[in-house]
Amino acid sequence: MYRFTLASADLSALPSGALHWPDQRLLVVSDLHFGKSERLARRGGGLLPPFETRDTLQRLDDDLEASGARRVICLGDSFDDLHAAEAMDAADQLWLTRLMAGRDWTWIEGNHDAGPFALGGSHRATCQIGPLAFRHVATAETPEISGHYHPKLRLAGQARRCFLLDAARVILPAYGSYTGGLWSHDPILAGLMQPNALAVTTGKAALPLPMPRERAAGRGT
Repeated sequence: MYRFTLASADLSALPSGALHWPDQRLLVVSDLHFGKSERLARRGGGLLPPFETRDTLQRLDDDLEASGARRVICLGDSFDDLHAAEAMDAADQLWLTRLMAGRDWTWIEGNHDAGPFALGGSHRATCQIGPLAFRHVATAETPEISGHYHPKLRLAGQARRCFLLDAARVILPAYGSYTGGLWSHDPILAGLMQPNALAVTTGKAALPLPMPRERAAGRGT
């Protein structure tokens, strides 16, 4: 994990893509996109193996167990669309319900969904805890924690999801298994993040490095 401080809050970026705030016993994840394979099949798109929900649930289960978190914030786009929430496999829904049980669980509205109301929990556009605001899309109102953009970078020739962080905000990577991403050098992200921003990779280790702001030489992405 990579430990850092934002607005006096001591936070940890986990290799899984989750954010941990130990003092608040809080785990934050973004862009779960449960049901993406079902949504693509329903709309006549490409067929993907229908296992992304279970893979995402397993990683979430592992993170909750390891962190001991009693509070969870999902930063929007938890389901690929609202029908995907209704179409969730009964066994997967039971698994998610079990993870929610006994925890203070908040669903933040995303652009893909307004929150899975049938599953319970709190449903909000934004959430404020201490000095930090939690929302789906970054704004000018900082300090904040957000998601939406699915940031990624290229490291050793491979695309890696990453956190982006500076003294004002953190943008989380997508937590869902079947999600694409926006390169950190994209003008949108370059415009949001301060010049000294860091990128923290996900995967086997949470590795901090200066946020890449230029496209890799010889590559179109």
